[in-house]
Amino acid sequence: MTDFDSRGFHIVGYFSKEKESTEDHNVACILTLPPYQRKGYGKLLIEFSYELSKFEGKTGSPEKPLSDLGLLSYRSYWAHTILDILLNIKPVVENEKPQITISEICELTSIKKEDVISTLQNLNLINYYKGQYIVTLNREIIEQHSASMEKRQVKIDPKCLHWTPKDWSVRAKCQRDLL
Repeated sequence: MTDFDSRGFHIVGYFSKEKESTEDHNVACILTLPPYQRKGYGKLLIEFSYELSKFEGKTGSPEKPLSDLGLLSYRSYWAHTILDILLNIKPVVENEKPQITISEICELTSIKKEDVISTLQNLNLINYYKGQYIVTLNREIIEQHSASMEKRQVKIDPKCLHWTPKDWSVRAKCQRDLL
């Protein structure tokens, strides 16, 4: 990823991705160069990696362990993305509370199930009620999310991504070799 100013283009960061991850990693490494850290580029690279995962039709998680700053960035991205889904779901039947499953959140975001659950737990949004787990949003979390939405200046527009994922599995390789 580059930034452009009056002196030209400057590399701000990059990420690497395994061709075929056996552990469902959507990213092997993300790096934002020190002068560009804390400016949103890391989160933009994270968002880009998940948009590519959506193209692949997979859920994923970064390769662990994460650095301290990496963990903060991922938790922030996951919280922002999951809250965006939760705040925008509509009830199936009018006058009912909207419902969504963890699996549906994973499908919509490409975030791995374990990361969705840990994010909801970190935000203290999961509660046990009448024999089942429910997600409860309070006014404070909604206001914090709205404030963070206003701060975020640059986002990945998935409509502008033109990419076809290649199937790197052994089976696909054998089929290509037969052709």
